[in-house]
Parts: sequence; structure tokens; C-alpha cells
Amino acid sequence: MSQLIPRYLVNNRIQIIANESGFITEYKPVYQRQIKVYKNIDNKLQFRILNADQKPLSISGYTVKFTAFDENKSLIIEHDATAVTGDDSAATRGLCTVTITENDLLNVKDQYLCYNVHLVDANSDKTLTYSDSFFGNSGTIQVISDAMPGPRESYSFTQFQQFDEESDIFYSESRTAEPAINGNDALHTAAIYSTSYIGDVVVQATLDSTVTESTHWGDIATVTFTGSETTPIPVNFNGVFSHLRFKTTASPTSKISKILVRN
Repeated sequence: MSQLIPRYLVNNRIQIIANESGFITEYKPVYQRQIKVYKNIDNKLQFRILNADQKPLSISGYTVKFTAFDENKSLIIEHDATAVTGDDSAATRGLCTVTITENDLLNVKDQYLCYNVHLVDANSDKTLTYSDSFFGNSGTIQVISDAMPGPRESYSFTQFQQFDEESDIFYSESRTAEPAINGNDALHTAAIYSTSYIGDVVVQATLDSTVTESTHWGDIATVTFTGSETTPIPVNFNGVFSHLRFKTTASPTSKISKILVRN
């Protein structure tokens, strides 16, 4: 018997109150729900702006501003909301949308952000909105990467050691190639950052589970540099390996700043 798991496609709607004409006391929400947004995908939020009587407020003539701050109180997202068009009936009055894009969260780690929404009229006068009738003006957004994790982070090779004093051969430190998570067609990508380096950079790999002085290394890919490169040079290679390292045929000192690798 197969499992039936329901999924819901609904608007991520948040109600907020505009400070226009004072507040009544009969209805006071206990809290404003926390918003959840997900990395590696666009997140569309819908806000409904109410007056103090919990009635939808017409936002015609206003620009609705959305701002979000990280855990260090630094501004990281700032967007103008888009009004939901309609006949200004109860169904659409006060509704606007904000899209937190994939790029907005690209360099944001999983954390809790605080956000604010305010209105700006034609005279540039600002009206603050509140998340409840207790004058709480900031809300909370949880940034989550679990749903769509995206690519793994790169790791860096920066240290090289000369093979011997009379040799032009240098070897980088070795790093795990994470064989446990890779299949036979696993793609590895390296980016070599160089300045006026002339020589070869050779990708080397081993199947040995532990790296020692007697470890056998095999050449996987070779990139030749002429010294004229001004951008990072990529190299892709496939396979399951235990560890990776890089060999250079000339001194990389002050010439190769780093090599980034992603498994």
C-alpha cells in the first residue's frame, strides 16, 4: 500500500496593523506568527494591512516598504511590496506581496531575522505598521536551508610544500574527497586562483583510506597556465576518491592564492 501524504499550496499571509488613527482594545492578537522562508528558492510573502478596527486598509497612494535585518542587526533585505490589484473590495483591499528571492538569502546562514513593514505616502511621510495591537512593530523570519539544501560548500587548498630543494615540484595539503556521499559519476569542481603563474597544476587523487608518505597518488586532470590568466580557471573531474591534492610544476608562492574544491 502506498503512503498518501498531503501537501498544501496556500498563501503565506501575514496580517499587520497600520498606525493611522489610534487603537481599539476589544481585539488584541496574542502574538504574530513567525514566518518561515527557505533558501535556494524564491519565497513569496503576502501581507494584509489592517486599521485599528481590524478592517483592511486601502493602500492606494502608499508605497509599502519591507526591510529585514540579520542577527547582527545589519540590513540585508529591502524591497518595495507589490499591491494585489483588484477592485479595492474586501477581498483585495490592503493586500500586498513581497518576494524574498533566492539571491537575497544566498549568503545568509540559517538564523532568525527580524523584519519591519512601513508605508510611505506621496509626501514621503512614513507610517509604521505593527504586528499586533500592543505596538510590537517587528516580526520574525526563520531562514531554513533543510528543504532545499543546494550545493555543498567549497573547501580551500592554500598550503604548498616543495618536494625537495632541487625540485620545481610542489604539493598541496591533502583533503578528503568524501567518498561516502559520492557515486561513481560524482562530479568534483575546482577553481584555481592564480596571478602570473606559469606551469601546470595537476589534480591528484588516491583511493587509500589514510594518507601516509607511501600513499600512491594518480593524476586525474592537468591545467596549463601561461601567466596571462586574470580570472579563476575551473577544472571538472568525475570519480570516487578518498583524498585529493594538487601538484604544481613551478613554485606557487605568491602566484597561486588558493584552489577551491566542491565535491
